[in-house]
Amino acid sequence: MDRFQAMTTFVRVVETGSFSAAARQLNVGQPAVSKTIAALEDRLQVRLLIRSTHGLTATEAGVRFYERAKAAVTEADEAELAARGAGSGLAGTLRVSAATTFARLHIVPLLPRFLEMHPDLAVDVILDDRVIDLVAEGVDVSLRMGALPDSSAVARKLATGARSVLATPAYLARAGTPTSPAQLAEHQAVVYSQLANSWSFTRAGAQVSVSVSGRVRLSAAEGLRVAVLADMGLTIASDWMFSPELESGAVVRVLQDWSLPPLDLWAVFPSGRMASAKARAFAEFVQKAMNEEQSTDGAHSGEA
Repeated sequence: MDRFQAMTTFVRVVETGSFSAAARQLNVGQPAVSKTIAALEDRLQVRLLIRSTHGLTATEAGVRFYERAKAAVTEADEAELAARGAGSGLAGTLRVSAATTFARLHIVPLLPRFLEMHPDLAVDVILDDRVIDLVAEGVDVSLRMGALPDSSAVARKLATGARSVLATPAYLARAGTPTSPAQLAEHQAVVYSQLANSWSFTRAGAQVSVSVSGRVRLSAAEGLRVAVLADMGLTIASDWMFSPELESGAVVRVLQDWSLPPLDLWAVFPSGRMASAKARAFAEFVQKAMNEEQSTDGAHSGEA
């Protein structure tokens, strides 16, 4: 039995909490994972996992072995990258999670360039608007926006984007254009249910808090986009969510002399684990690409 393979398998089992989840991440059958762990325990002559109806739990010896094995697997990945040399690119599989709409508009179009830089690398992208368990899903890096709920998360800020009141010209022609935050109460709003519907606007040191409401609430950003583009109402959202439509004029900003709290984009890495070279390289790539995109958008705005 390959010792490194056994350590890698054991680390995945502990982090996912089951043989079946580890098998999916390793692209092998569940019996192969079970056999590997049994052989490992037999070789070490110690019980590493306690199996129960509630799942798998590492024993005291298993916890000690996991900590050393995890460090060894991470160090091996780093050593392989160093041996290949910086110019030869990354290898293996990178698992990334991101919100569906943001990834569709801003991350997936970048993948060809990233993969061209690293021809031996494959990328698995998990699209989900919800915050998922990075360890359980085997995610190397997650792209998240807004305040991070877990203060212990290992994170790196990649970019900061603007929020705006957005609507289609057709909706504004029908309902009128608000000239102050207070007038938003007179409009139908398309509400993203994962965010609060109360917002603070600032202008010249003055602050106004406004609650928006409407007949349509959606739990996914893709649905919010469709509703706004169907002229159902205005919305408060990040400019990132409607960047193609803002560029084309299909959606416009209103109340531009008022400011809303900006939105931060973060690269979040699994807690308790050193970020892999692949994850760090991807985060740096996204950060550079987002900065380039914002510089281009700023130039276009200036021309307008």
